[in-house]
Amino acid sequence: MRKVILPIISALILSFSAQGQTANDSTKVIDPSLRGQYQLMLSKSKTLNGYKLINPARISSFWKNVNDSLSTNRKHLANATKQIKQHENEIASLKKEISGNESSLASSNAKVNEISFLGISFTKSSYSTMVWSLIIGLAIALAIVILRSAKHIHEAKYRSNLYEEIAQEYQAYKTKANDKEKKLARELQDERNKLDELRNR
Repeated sequence: MRKVILPIISALILSFSAQGQTANDSTKVIDPSLRGQYQLMLSKSKTLNGYKLINPARISSFWKNVNDSLSTNRKHLANATKQIKQHENEIASLKKEISGNESSLASSNAKVNEISFLGISFTKSSYSTMVWSLIIGLAIALAIVILRSAKHIHEAKYRSNLYEEIAQEYQAYKTKANDKEKKLARELQDERNKLDELRNR
């Protein structure tokens, strides 16, 4: 009889203490991973005759967390599988596009060696020779035009300087003549004033 009652009493004491511990455990900060929860469950369990006595509330909470983790991992796996399929489809379409681009590149490379100018087809070497000869001819013509223009510009500057000198001399003469005219006008007015004074006497 004692052998039967003693385990029952110890089980009740352990369950009451486990309930108190779960109330205390909820206030403590624990490792939220499954490994941390498992280690916590083992550390909080009692040992009786070499066996671990685990609170059923703890083990059911642990089992719920395991199921939640498994469902989350399954969702992540499904999403990853879907993304892999999308990437495979994109890779296949990109391969098709690359093959099309390679064929168009090959056809365009065939056309590159031939140049058409004013409806006439030229090879690259003959076309570049013609273009460079035109550029050199135009450069020579431009140099001749610049040299001739330089002579004309020099002559124009010389004549412009002469004109400036003449204009300055004329301006100086005009100023002197104007001053002389004013001086003569004042002298004439003075003489008239004197003549008027003599007449009034």
